[in-house]
Amino acid sequence: MLTVKIDRLALRPGDWVLDLGCGEGRHCHGVHLEDGVNVVGLDMDLPSLRKAMAGVGELPKPANPGACAFIKGDAYRLPFAAGTFDAVICSEVLEHLDDYFAVLAEISRVLKPGGVFSPTVPRAWPEAICWKLAPGKDGYADQPGGHVRIFQEDSLRREIERLGYRFLGQHYAHGLHSPYWWLKCAFWSRQDDHPMIKAYHRFLVWDLMEKPALTRGLEALADPIMGKSVAFYFRKSAVAGEAAA
Repeated sequence: MLTVKIDRLALRPGDWVLDLGCGEGRHCHGVHLEDGVNVVGLDMDLPSLRKAMAGVGELPKPANPGACAFIKGDAYRLPFAAGTFDAVICSEVLEHLDDYFAVLAEISRVLKPGGVFSPTVPRAWPEAICWKLAPGKDGYADQPGGHVRIFQEDSLRREIERLGYRFLGQHYAHGLHSPYWWLKCAFWSRQDDHPMIKAYHRFLVWDLMEKPALTRGLEALADPIMGKSVAFYFRKSAVAGEAAA
């Protein structure tokens, strides 16, 4: 279930990609299937990193595989030299961070001039419904490591552009997942056993595993209207203070 469209990163054999906050490695796995592309997944959660590493062995073997590595690390202090990566993915991470500006600065440091940066965050209005349906102490926005802000996409885009990036485009994703999260929030105290939530979860798993034409069509219609996430694509300036060509 990829949020970033890998083809929009314009990767080439020999490129290095950082998936910052890689979780269980879904985007790393997608990048690893690209011809000769190297990818590093960084996360603070060791169980997720172990699942990510195990998942590599379940992928189809690329004809010309690049390196695929996973490390435990801190987004505020990335353990890489300046200009290491040709592309950086940061999917569903920034909304968890108290100081996301510091992480954006670290991303800019390790991304090569002319490199591509693709952050994704929850879309504002579906996210706001979650906050309203499960408010207050121990609610949706009051979980350990949970979401600490709702991004307005135009504001985030301008903030990133001011760091020396040229906006390339954006799209919405996971339109079929918004109702699932609304149900979980509406029945917050019973999200593990409510029959409607369990039934919708089975539907999402079926969609993920089988990819039937019906749900592919429904998601194509739902994404622009109620996509749970918004994905952005930027190119870092090739020369300090100038827009990239």
